[in-house]
Amino acid sequence: MCGRRHSGYPHRVNQQTEGVIRMADSVYRVTQLIGTSTESWEKAAQNAIQTAAGSVRDLRVAEIEKSDLVVENGQVTAYRVRLSLSFKYESDT
Repeated sequence: MCGRRHSGYPHRVNQQTEGVIRMADSVYRVTQLIGTSTESWEKAAQNAIQTAAGSVRDLRVAEIEKSDLVVENGQVTAYRVRLSLSFKYESDT
């Protein structure tokens, strides 16, 4: 990181110039999804995100809130994750 701070302004480091770029004001929506898989929690999360990506653009961050298993007759039959997924609203300006 370049070490310079701009109080009150969100910023990120430009990897090419190591300069600071001010980010435009943005609005994000956070929605909850539950993904399932018979293979793993990672695959369950991937299934949820890939399905959402089919109808929602500009996905940003996914945070796993809860993970659990479905058990039948003493055997794990499914992995489930509940996650919060954020996406950016498009601006008309």
